[in-house]
Amino acid sequence: MNRLWNSVVGKLWITILLLVSFVLFIVTVLLLEFFGNYHSESVEETLNKEAATIARIFNDHGEFENSLLIMEDILGAETNAVIAEVPEESSYFIHEGLNGDQLRKTILQEPSFQKVFETDETVMKEMLLPSLTEENMMESYIVLASPLQTGEEEHGVVFIYQSLEVMDRTAERTTNIVFLSAFIAFILTTVFAFFLSTRITSPLRNMREGAFELAKGNFDTKVKATSSDEIGQLATAFNQMGRQLKHHVEVINQEKEQLSSILTSMADAVITFNQDRTILLSNPPAEKLLQQWLMKRGMEKGDPLPSEMEHMLEHVLDFEEEIEEELEMEGAYYAITFSPLYSGDSIRGAVAVLHNMTEQHRLEKLREDFIANVSHELRTPIAMLQGYSEALLDDVGTSEEERREMTKIIYEESQRMGRLVTDLLNLARMESGHMRLYRQVVQLNSVIERMTLKFQPIAKEQGIELDFESVIDDWAAAELDEDRIEQVMTNLIDNAIRHTPQGGNVKVLIEQQQGYAKIAVNDTGVGIPEDLQYVFERFYKADKARTLGKGGTGLGLAIASNIINAHGGKISAESEVGKGTCFIFLLPLKKM
Repeated sequence: MNRLWNSVVGKLWITILLLVSFVLFIVTVLLLEFFGNYHSESVEETLNKEAATIARIFNDHGEFENSLLIMEDILGAETNAVIAEVPEESSYFIHEGLNGDQLRKTILQEPSFQKVFETDETVMKEMLLPSLTEENMMESYIVLASPLQTGEEEHGVVFIYQSLEVMDRTAERTTNIVFLSAFIAFILTTVFAFFLSTRITSPLRNMREGAFELAKGNFDTKVKATSSDEIGQLATAFNQMGRQLKHHVEVINQEKEQLSSILTSMADAVITFNQDRTILLSNPPAEKLLQQWLMKRGMEKGDPLPSEMEHMLEHVLDFEEEIEEELEMEGAYYAITFSPLYSGDSIRGAVAVLHNMTEQHRLEKLREDFIANVSHELRTPIAMLQGYSEALLDDVGTSEEERREMTKIIYEESQRMGRLVTDLLNLARMESGHMRLYRQVVQLNSVIERMTLKFQPIAKEQGIELDFESVIDDWAAAELDEDRIEQVMTNLIDNAIRHTPQGGNVKVLIEQQQGYAKIAVNDTGVGIPEDLQYVFERFYKADKARTLGKGGTGLGLAIASNIINAHGGKISAESEVGKGTCFIFLLPLKKM
């Protein structure tokens, strides 16, 4: 029932039934009232006519027997009469049915009829009298008392009475007819209501199902327009709406995909904030950055934003203005742009774009350091070349031996400048990817041992013990450029010997690490301080004092790093101040 009431068909059906029922109820009440009044008026009129006729008959005919015969013909069905010449006594009567004596007695004794014996006034009254058909049962009657001239001096009364059961039966039949009509109207109304509502609601149900399909995202749903009326026009508009929705959703999805692709492919971090400072959207670089900040703070939960960004976000949300700043946060440099986001006239959040400037700062520092270091490295030999050249031009040297010594110094300094320029050119060629390797398959143990033993005389001369050890098989081979690897080994062993005091030890060890050969150059020298991560950069010198007079340019490790990377390997350094340094590089082994 609840389902029927919640449907359009049920509502239309119940509404029409209520309307028809109300109309039928009003019509029934009015008909019953009309028929009741009409029957009462008809009975009164009939009784008056019958009474007037009976009075004329008695007045015109002197014989009562003949008058009674005529009265029986005049009286209608279910109508009885009593003639009383004197009060409370009946002279003649016509009665069909039970309880005649009781009826006559009650009528004759009715006080309101007594004045009829004395006047010419007619009295009509409704009375409750015994039934004509059943014993011990009372029913309503309408009684008419009309004066009657029975003699020259006598004034009688004729009483005509009729049971109102006839009128009740008439009203009952009328009611039954009305109820039958109501039932027929109920059936017809139900059929008509369901027929009408079905014609109306069937396309509406189809549109409802189509709307549910649209809500699920099936924008190809179509509704059949079966008519050209308002419902048909509604179906046509529904189909147009579906096509428009499909088009707009496709456009939105395309824009969303474009925006997602742009955000994903951006190298800059993009973070969108809500008005309550919560993060709504972030691209992969931003997520990685937030995770790094969170891990650096040692928190699993909480706000990962640095305090500087929180202050900028609050300023943008409070003052609704764009901010651009370059800040150092968590050990890195960022160019940050905060812009407000609006929804209508009110601000709904902010978007932050973070460009990592750390590499630019590092490159700028490298450039500055490069210029400073090159200037520093070139200044000394140029100054010495200039000074000794001027001395020779001014004939400062008095002897041939002094001139020869000055010339030798000029030559050595020019050689030093040549090495510096050559190293710079080689490093530039390597970093630009133009380095060419002449690879050959060689047995690693013999090659590295030969490169190590080449420094044995130099190590003995400085009182340093140089050892070689290998724990890999002799047949282990690698495909490499022997000259370039020798350049790496020369640089590493030479650095180890130069920075190890007399009585120290330098050891070259070869091990196997998965598919790589691990080559380590260990020394017991002075070690490298905390800036170990910068040893492979250009012109790096951890301790400027320790290289003074030893001819170091600071480019050897940078060149070595590029050579190892070009061979598909890795190079790293480990050091402890005062105990020594270990340089390790990995070379891929040849699969046999």
